[in-house]
Amino acid sequence: MADFIETRIITAIRKLLTGRVNELLGEYEFHIPVIEFGNYGCGYGMVPVISLSLCECSEKERIIRLEAYTVSIAFLLPETFESETQCYAYCGAVRQAIKEMPTLGGVVDRVAVTGEKYTPPKKPGCGDGWGVALTLRLTVEGSNQ
Repeated sequence: MADFIETRIITAIRKLLTGRVNELLGEYEFHIPVIEFGNYGCGYGMVPVISLSLCECSEKERIIRLEAYTVSIAFLLPETFESETQCYAYCGAVRQAIKEMPTLGGVVDRVAVTGEKYTPPKKPGCGDGWGVALTLRLTVEGSNQ
């Protein structure tokens, strides 16, 4: 089976989230559900949605043959008293983990957080929850294309 760069990127992001990000979340003084992947449905863990896309490269990146990817990590939280604080905690922990490991363990050349979007419920008390989406930009030299 081929080892595509896209697969390695998603695996590295998942490992970062379930590893260092969870460690950082555990250091906070209030309870934040840990990040996990799977179909548990128990309500104790957070399962973020990760999406990857190839993005347009700058002229400089094309010349030095860098591929650029955009990764979105979305957290959807039920509406509770702590939801807004939990959104900020997830973003802060992801930013800190990326600052500590800007190459995702050597999988990419560089990762940068390029955006954070916080989405409150449209109408409080109607069942909509809080959401937060982080956008990352990754550059990879000499990928599979």
